[in-house]
Amino acid sequence: MSDSKKQQQINIEIDEKTAEGIYSNLAVINHSVSEFVVDFISLMPGAPKAKVKSRVILTPQHAKKLLKALHENVKKFEEVHGPIQEYDQPPIPLNFGGPTGEA
Repeated sequence: MSDSKKQQQINIEIDEKTAEGIYSNLAVINHSVSEFVVDFISLMPGAPKAKVKSRVILTPQHAKKLLKALHENVKKFEEVHGPIQEYDQPPIPLNFGGPTGEA
């Protein structure tokens, strides 16, 4: 196999705190011409306030790769466990601490 076709292996490490993960049940996505910003939020039922628990900033190319990877993994999951049930939820009014716009 030629050198150009060999996959470079990457050794990935994770510390204990990061390995615990952060629970999120809401993601808010914004983008500009040069980046996608994904805010992961833990929203508690009935609570009037929620905090961003983690923010991930991606290039458009990496956002598209993430979309493809999520699609492939959801497909594999559903092949084993059956379709993931989607539920209708009322729209969540979002306010990031600033004034809300009015027309």
